[in-house]
Amino acid sequence: MFDSPFMSLPGITPQEYSYLQSATTGFSEQQLRGFLMIYSSKRRNPDDMILYCILGFFVPGLPRFLVNQIGMGILYFFTVGLCFIGTIIDLINHKSLAYEYNQRMVFESLQMVKMGNLQ
Repeated sequence: MFDSPFMSLPGITPQEYSYLQSATTGFSEQQLRGFLMIYSSKRRNPDDMILYCILGFFVPGLPRFLVNQIGMGILYFFTVGLCFIGTIIDLINHKSLAYEYNQRMVFESLQMVKMGNLQ
């Protein structure tokens, strides 16, 4: 586990690590490097998400915009974070926000790596 290339990702959780391991089984070294390069540029660190959630009190909807939930971001912006209740919930659930976003980015990165191999 400690010599895995996934350990170079900052703030990686055991749950995310096991998800990445299962998603990249059967990849060659070159495919794995390409995947890591793409995924690490799109990934959100759960530790950074707490900062974004705190900033959400001053810029309502910021965490939702950063995890590509544009509709919720607009709703939070115009309702001041649903009267700050939604912002507080985001602050409590910051790790799940980051994990769900990162799961989508794993899928997108896998698709990009697979498309790159066809050419």
